[in-house]
Amino acid sequence: MKQIPELYHKKVLVLGLAKSGFTAARILHGLGAFVTVNDSKRFEENPEAQDLLNLGVTVICGRHPEDLLDEGFELVVKNPGIPYTNVLIRSALEKGIPVWTEIELAYLISEAPFIGITGSNGKTTTTTLLFHMLNQDEKKPLIAGNIGTVASGVAEKAVEKNVIVTELSSFQLKGTVDFRPRIAIITNLYESHLDYHGSIEDYNASKMKITQNQTAEDYFIYNADQPVLSAYAAKSKAQLVPFTLKGKTEKSISADDEFIYWQGEKIMERSKIMLGGQHNLENILAATAATLLWGGTKETIVRVLSSFTGVKHRSQFIVSWKGRKFYNDSKATNALATKSALEAFPSNVILLAGGLERKHSLEELRPYMDRVKALITFGETADRFAEFAGECGVPVIEKVANMDEAVGQAVEYSADGDTILLSPACASWDQYESFEIRGDAFIDAVRKVTEAND
Repeated sequence: MKQIPELYHKKVLVLGLAKSGFTAARILHGLGAFVTVNDSKRFEENPEAQDLLNLGVTVICGRHPEDLLDEGFELVVKNPGIPYTNVLIRSALEKGIPVWTEIELAYLISEAPFIGITGSNGKTTTTTLLFHMLNQDEKKPLIAGNIGTVASGVAEKAVEKNVIVTELSSFQLKGTVDFRPRIAIITNLYESHLDYHGSIEDYNASKMKITQNQTAEDYFIYNADQPVLSAYAAKSKAQLVPFTLKGKTEKSISADDEFIYWQGEKIMERSKIMLGGQHNLENILAATAATLLWGGTKETIVRVLSSFTGVKHRSQFIVSWKGRKFYNDSKATNALATKSALEAFPSNVILLAGGLERKHSLEELRPYMDRVKALITFGETADRFAEFAGECGVPVIEKVANMDEAVGQAVEYSADGDTILLSPACASWDQYESFEIRGDAFIDAVRKVTEAND
C-alpha cells in the first residue's frame, strides 16, 4: 500500500459507516490522519463504530450534528448512498472542503492499476466476466467495488503485478477527483437514479468521470450503438475502443448474427456462447475487448464464454421443473433492465415485477408486453404495474403481498414450456433491504414450491 503524505495529520470526517466507511476510516487512521466518524446508527448497536473507537478513532453515533463541520475538517469521505442534498455534504461543499467516496482513497493507496467498469445496466456481469477471463489467463486480477468488495480494502493489499477490476456506480464515481483507470468501460447509459442526481445531465456526468483523467496511454471502451455515449466518448483523451452489435467492423470489437470479432477477425461463434440475451452480448464484447487489451488470449476468452452462465440475480437460471424454467433477475431495478430480460424470452413469460415507487416510466416495456401471458405484481408499484399491463393487453394480472404468493400464483398460471421470470423493474427497498435479499426470497420460494410438488 502506498503512503499518502498529504493525508498525514489531516482532519478527515468519514460520514456514514457500512462496509466502505468502516474500511476507509481504518485505512485513513493507519495513514496518520485525524479521523472522526459520524454514523446515524446508535453506538450500542454499531459494532463497526465500536471497533474504530478501540483503534483510537473519534466516533459520533446516533445523530448528525449540524455544527460538526465547525471542527475544522479538511476532507470528507462519504458513504456513496448519502445524497449531495445532505446538510453536512452541502455545507462541506459550500466551505470548499473536498468530498470523496472511498474509491478515490482506493486509487491513491493502490500499487496496482485499475480497470473500471460502469454503466446503467450490465456492469456486474461485465466485471465478473472480465475477472474470470483475466484470472484464467493468470493476469492476477482482484475484484472490487460496487460488486460487494470494498475497493480500498482490496487496494490496501494489492501489489504491482495485480490489476483491480472494479465495478463502479454513479454514486461512487461522483466522489472521485484523481481516479484514473488504465481501462475504463461504460456498458450503456440510460436514465436512472434521478432521485439522487437530480438530473440526467448530472447522472451522465458522474458516469463519465470514469474517463476524465485518462490519457492517450489509456483505453476507453464504450457502447457505440448509443449516440449519446458516442458523443460523450468523443471528449475522452483515452484511446477509444467502441463496441457494436450492428455487424462486423474492421476496427475494435463487434458482433453480427453469427460471430463476435476483434479487429475484423472471428473470435467465436455466438451459438457457442453460454450467456444468453442480446443485452449480455454488450457485456461480452466489453469484457472481451478489455481482456485482449490487457494481454489476454482468444483461447481463454472462448473457453470462458463457452462455460460462463451468468451472475446471481442477473437473469440467473434457477431450475427447470415440470417444463417450466425459473429465472432470477432481481438486479433489474429499472424498466430498461427488465426490457433487456424480456428480449431474451420471445413468448410465454410469467413476469413477476414491482417494488419501490420512484415514478420511473414503464413505457420501455410496452413493445415486449405481448410476450407476457401473466403479470404477478407486488410492492408500492403494484397498482401502476397492473394498470400498465392492462393497457398492454396482458390477459392475466394478479396483485400479491409477498414473494411466496407471487411464485405460487406464477406456477398456478403457468404451463409446460413457460418461463417464470422475476424481473421487477423497480428497486427493492419498499419490501427488502437489497435486490440480493429479494432475489434470495424468490429462489427460496421457488425451492419450496418445486420441492413440495415434485
